[in-house]
Amino acid sequence: MTGARVTGARRIAWVSRVVADLDRAAAFYRHALGFRIAWRGPVDRTVLSALGMGRLRARQAVLRLGGQTVALVQFSRRGRRYPPDSRSDDLWFQHLAIVVSDIEAAYARLERHAGWRPITDGPPQKLPQEDGRVRAYKFRDPDGHPLELLWFPPGQGRAVWHRRGPETLFLGIDHSALSIASPRCSVRFYKTLGWRVTERTLNHGPRQAALDGLAQAHVQVTALRPCLPSGPGLELLAYQPPGRATRPHAANDLVTDWTTLAATPGRLPRAVRDPDGHILLVAGHGGSIGAPAWGPIT
Repeated sequence: MTGARVTGARRIAWVSRVVADLDRAAAFYRHALGFRIAWRGPVDRTVLSALGMGRLRARQAVLRLGGQTVALVQFSRRGRRYPPDSRSDDLWFQHLAIVVSDIEAAYARLERHAGWRPITDGPPQKLPQEDGRVRAYKFRDPDGHPLELLWFPPGQGRAVWHRRGPETLFLGIDHSALSIASPRCSVRFYKTLGWRVTERTLNHGPRQAALDGLAQAHVQVTALRPCLPSGPGLELLAYQPPGRATRPHAANDLVTDWTTLAATPGRLPRAVRDPDGHILLVAGHGGSIGAPAWGPIT
């Protein structure tokens, strides 16, 4: 795995999360969050080799929500567990933001299921007007990976989230968010992928602190979009001061997420780390990354 320059990554295909028990994790995402299983099977050997795990085996459940995809991965040899004292400002933080049509109903459904832990202090938070007036709630799945329920008021967010009927509770994945140390360094790195900055906000105050489960929160949010308009976006979260630095971790540690970026079809997978150690897997979209090829992702 390298930190070398990467080009040709046109969009986020999906995010993979390492889990301890694949059946347990898949059941949680299905029943608590409305995902459906699209495919089960082994992780491709070329992916394992790119991640430095060529001597291990791994199996995965590929889940879909709306038009977006998450892959849950269980290795034949488990690495270290997710750090139990993790915070939202730690530089290994990476969440998935799930858009909902009714955040109270989504939160109530989540509460009916066991195994997750809250990040947000209290119920879903309504952020101030200067922070977009969105409503959000952050929590951790059974393995410790962060997730967010996200509701957009009219006029906020991408248009696709306002074209779905209210009968659909969980709509899809809007973005993945990464905690970072330096917006300048991270933006420079992601621009080498051909991505562009679409928005910058400064979120702070007691509601943001409650959302993040921190005593105080002052975070610069930089939203990025890949060169293709489809698929999830990426948000860079620069807390001031930044949290703890990324501890060296292997691809089979439970703290690991990796973001698969679709590049030229047929390209062999190549894993790199961004300036804060978050793993990106650049590969041709389709069977070469261990799952069936799909059509466009909304």
